[in-house]
Amino acid sequence: MGRIIAVTNQKGGVGKTTTAINLAASFASQGAKTLLIDCDPQSNASSGVGFLRDPDRPNIYKVIMGEVSGEQAIQATDIANLSVIPAHKNLLGANIELVTLDYREYRLRNALQPLKESFEYLVLDCPPALDLLTLNALVAADTVLIPMQAEYFALEGVTELLDTIDRIRVELNRGLAVEGVVLTMFDERTNLAQSVAGELRAFFGDLMCQTSIPRNVRLAEAPSHGKPAIAYDPHSRGAEAYMSLAKEIMERVSGSKSSEVAQSTADTH
Repeated sequence: MGRIIAVTNQKGGVGKTTTAINLAASFASQGAKTLLIDCDPQSNASSGVGFLRDPDRPNIYKVIMGEVSGEQAIQATDIANLSVIPAHKNLLGANIELVTLDYREYRLRNALQPLKESFEYLVLDCPPALDLLTLNALVAADTVLIPMQAEYFALEGVTELLDTIDRIRVELNRGLAVEGVVLTMFDERTNLAQSVAGELRAFFGDLMCQTSIPRNVRLAEAPSHGKPAIAYDPHSRGAEAYMSLAKEIMERVSGSKSSEVAQSTADTH
């Protein structure tokens, strides 16, 4: 059964889409069948894996509105084991259109559940806002990965997001958990970054990912070529960092599954 990971932070410019693209591609490079789902009207995750805007192509807007199934919207990419459901500019209006629909918070969840049989990881790139699209993603997700910069204002937005996750867990998605918090655009040479990183690790504890993502020119260049960093320059620091992050998450997932099996075995004796 696949794992749905929502990559979200309502603060813009924190490397959210870069993380969604490169994490998904890194999962795929490890042999895990992976689906990248672009839930952001800006469609940057779609173009970042080579999909230019095409209004006639099946997309996540049509999936959410019930015009096509999730399976019908899946597109293959040039990366082995990586598929994508692209976004569409009509997602901008989806927040208004969803208001009057039944089960509006569950539209994405209902569409993605059948796909968990076919993919090990489903990575959702969310809009930089706590709107109905992000709410749909959080209700559909098993876990949330929060990218954030090592800056003093970072905690403000993340605290609000954590409160939202708690409310969703109570009201809409009991199983929702935080996959982790990952530092992005991290410059370890500056005292400020080191200081803030220390504070964040103290605040988040085990939720803080061991891997941090450095500022990297090749990582920034890759989207303009329609490629994840691992395809654009696999030996760049950025590509290697996301590969490390993917392995860290895969090890966490493997460890949690082993614990569940052990607990289940213990319960039967």
